[in-house]
Amino acid sequence: MIRGIEKESLRVTNDGSLSSQPHPASLGSALTHPSITTDFSEAQLELITGIHDSPEGCLEELETVHSFVFANLDNELLWPTSMPCVVAADEGIPVGQYGTSNIGMAKTVYRRGLGVRYGRLMQTISGIHYNFSIPDHLWHALGINDQAAKTDAYFGLIRNFRRWSWLLLYTFGASPAVCKSFTRQIAHRLSELDEGSHYLPYATSLRMGPLGYQSDAQTQLHISYNSVDAYTDSMVEALTTPYPDYAQAGVKDDNGEFQQLSTSIIQIENEFYGTIRPKRTINKGERPVTALLSRGVEYVEVRCIDLNPFLPLGIDAEEIRFLDTFLLTCLLADSPLDSVEESMRLARNQLAVVERGRDPDLFLETDEGNTIPLSEWAKELLSTCKGVAQLLDQANESTNYTTSVANQVAKVNDASLTPSALSLARMNDEKIPFFRFAMNQADIIRDQFATAPLTAATMQEMTDIAQTSHDAQQQAEAADQVSFDDFLVDYLALPE
Repeated sequence: MIRGIEKESLRVTNDGSLSSQPHPASLGSALTHPSITTDFSEAQLELITGIHDSPEGCLEELETVHSFVFANLDNELLWPTSMPCVVAADEGIPVGQYGTSNIGMAKTVYRRGLGVRYGRLMQTISGIHYNFSIPDHLWHALGINDQAAKTDAYFGLIRNFRRWSWLLLYTFGASPAVCKSFTRQIAHRLSELDEGSHYLPYATSLRMGPLGYQSDAQTQLHISYNSVDAYTDSMVEALTTPYPDYAQAGVKDDNGEFQQLSTSIIQIENEFYGTIRPKRTINKGERPVTALLSRGVEYVEVRCIDLNPFLPLGIDAEEIRFLDTFLLTCLLADSPLDSVEESMRLARNQLAVVERGRDPDLFLETDEGNTIPLSEWAKELLSTCKGVAQLLDQANESTNYTTSVANQVAKVNDASLTPSALSLARMNDEKIPFFRFAMNQADIIRDQFATAPLTAATMQEMTDIAQTSHDAQQQAEAADQVSFDDFLVDYLALPE
C-alpha cells in the first residue's frame, strides 16, 4: 500500500495558551515548503510527509519533520490533542498568512471566509489526514487496468468507508473531553467533568461531532459518491449556489477588503467537511474538480483521525496498518450506490458514536428501520478485516496486520482500552482537568524529542529546504502580473 500523512498541531506557549507569534521563519515559507505549512491559523502547523510504501518509512519522515520543528520553536510546545488549548475570543486567533502573491492572498482570504462562516474557534481543532492509494500491481491483480475503472473502484471504497467509518471513531477517537475555554464561547450539550473541563461519559471523538467540523449550510448538501460525474456535479452545485447568510456578509467588507472568496455554500472544494475525499494531484492553477474529471481519482484522503495524545507523532505503525487493512476491506467489499436517505442515516450513526460510542447499550442503524448493537456490527466488520489482514501479512511475511486487527477487537470487547477511555481515565486517576492532561503530554513529547536531536547533516539539509522555500515564495510574489481581483476570476473558474 502507498500512504502519506498530514498532521495538524497547534503551537502553544509554555502556559498552554495559543501562540500569537507568526509562523517561525526558520521553518520556511508556509506557502511553498513541501513538508511544513499551516492549516487555518498562523499558530496551527501542518506537517506533511511524502508518499511511502511502508508505515515505518512514513513515520520516520514525520519524526524527522517533528524534530526539526521542535528544534526551531522558541519556548513553545506542540499541543498533542485534537481539541484545542486555552483559546481567546475569535479575534485573538490569528489567520494563516502566506505572503503577498495572489495565490498566497487567496489562501488567507479563504481562511478569513472560514472565520466569517463558522467562527475561528472551530478551525483550531486539529487532526490527522491519512492519504492512501492502491499500488499498480494490486490493481493488475484485481483485473483493473484503466483509470476509469480505478476511479469507479475508489468511489466504491469511499461509499463503504462512509458506511463503516464510525468504527474508526470508536477505535481511535481520542477527544472525549474539552477545555472550558473552548466551550464557554459556543452552545453545547456536554456535561461538566471538573472545574476546567466538559465531556460526555461515553464520547469517543467530540472533534467529529457538533463541536467540530459541522456546518448548517452544508446540511442541505448531498454530495454523491456514485461516480466521478455525480461527485463533481454535486460539488459544483455547492460551489455555485449562494447561501443567504454568506451573501448578506458579502465578499468584501465595508472597507473593501476581501473577507471571503465567494458567497456560495462552499468557497472551494476543501471547505466541504467530509470524512473522506477523492483526490488527484492538481496542476498549477487547476481546480480539484477539474483534475478529477480530467484524470480520475489518484488516492483518497481520510479525515476522521484524532491526534492520539499518548503517541509522540499522534499516530503509530499499528494504527497505520489497521487503516490500510480497513481501507482495503472497503475497496474489496461490494459497495451499493448511495442515496440522500442513506447519507442522513450515516450522519445519525456518526453522531451516536461520537457522543455515545462506548455505551454498551448503543445501537446503530443498518438500513431503514433496522438496528444492530455497535459491538455486534463492529465484530462483524473486524472479522472481515481479519481476512484482509491475513493476506497483507502473507504479502509482507509478518503478523503485524492481524495483530493490528486483534487489538481493535480487544477494544470492542473492552471499551476501557480505547484512546478516549484512556484519556478520561488519566484525568480521573490523577484528578486533573483536560488542560493539565494535555499539557503534561505536551511536555513529555517535547522532552522525548529533546533527547534525540537531528544529526548536523540532517539539520543542515532541513535548513536548506526552509531557505529554498522562502526563495520560492519571493519568486511567486515577483512573478504576479495581474491584480488579485482578476486572479480570482481564473482561480475560481469551474468546468462547464
